[in-house]
Amino acid sequence: MLIRGAILLAASAIGLLVAKLTLDGMAIDLTSFISVVVIFTVLQSVLAPFIAKMSARNAPALLGGVGLLSTFVALLVTALISDGLTIDGLSTWVLASLIVWLVTMLATLLLPIVLVKMGVENARERRN
Repeated sequence: MLIRGAILLAASAIGLLVAKLTLDGMAIDLTSFISVVVIFTVLQSVLAPFIAKMSARNAPALLGGVGLLSTFVALLVTALISDGLTIDGLSTWVLASLIVWLVTMLATLLLPIVLVKMGVENARERRN
């Protein structure tokens, strides 16, 4: 559970950084970066299952977009409760949601593979 949490935090950090570096209308205060990542990750972890359940019950057509929708809502709430994240303009909101969702999804899939590979290589080096 701790490893999964660390992977989610790292994936969120990577996603938020990529969006910040890509979009002029998005800013993350460096001193608040960790709190922004933690708030966003907790919100994303809570919102995704909630939105999926609500979509399955009330709007099954939205199920494919649950991750994207929960990313948008997590960004919105994070921006509202944290002074460390600002997103300006409708297009920036849409693109930030898309970039953070896509990069976070890829990082969540790839980070465990990279960590296992590093662990295997480290174990081999210790044997030799």
